[in-house]
Amino acid sequence: MEKFTVLSAVAAFIKEANIDTDKIIPARFLKTTTCTGLGKHVFDVMRYTVDGHEKPDFILNREPWRKARILITYENLGCGSSREHAVWALLDFGIRCVIAPSFADIFFNNCFKSGVLPIALSRDICETLMRDAESGTALTVDLVKQVVIRPNGEEISFDVDAFRRHLLLDGIDDIGQTLQYESKIIDYENRQRQEKPWMPSIYIN
Repeated sequence: MEKFTVLSAVAAFIKEANIDTDKIIPARFLKTTTCTGLGKHVFDVMRYTVDGHEKPDFILNREPWRKARILITYENLGCGSSREHAVWALLDFGIRCVIAPSFADIFFNNCFKSGVLPIALSRDICETLMRDAESGTALTVDLVKQVVIRPNGEEISFDVDAFRRHLLLDGIDDIGQTLQYESKIIDYENRQRQEKPWMPSIYIN
């Protein structure tokens, strides 16, 4: 997982609450079990016409927001089904940080597992950041200091769980957490093989 420390980037904005996971990535694109290739379909119904052409008014089809790495919306982002693909699609598009007044719980947790930072800020602050984003000027998200820095230099503090912050800063996902104990796991498995040789041979050499 890529480390998240300081991100300075263009922010896209969708002035809508209750954006569900099906709107983020429609169910017909869920056949894949990998995290790549979904970015071209993120917000598919909002981005494209039925015959596959871009809708010119949609934010992600316009410069400079085509290269947005931050997304700002209203309340309850990621509601609906629990599909991990919603976060995978955002990440594959390039989004590393989502800002909203609130998030659906499973979506919120999935963000951290995939290296996307979800930041909960009040609607008033989200609207302020949206106005900043309209100019196409970059916002800065500093996870080290736990602040969002506006173009005028104002710093807006945000809260994040200390352990999850540590994982993002060091780029450690669930598998990475397990691999931190790899030597102990190997020692245990080899000891089990010696002490209980009658058990199936599934241990690590």
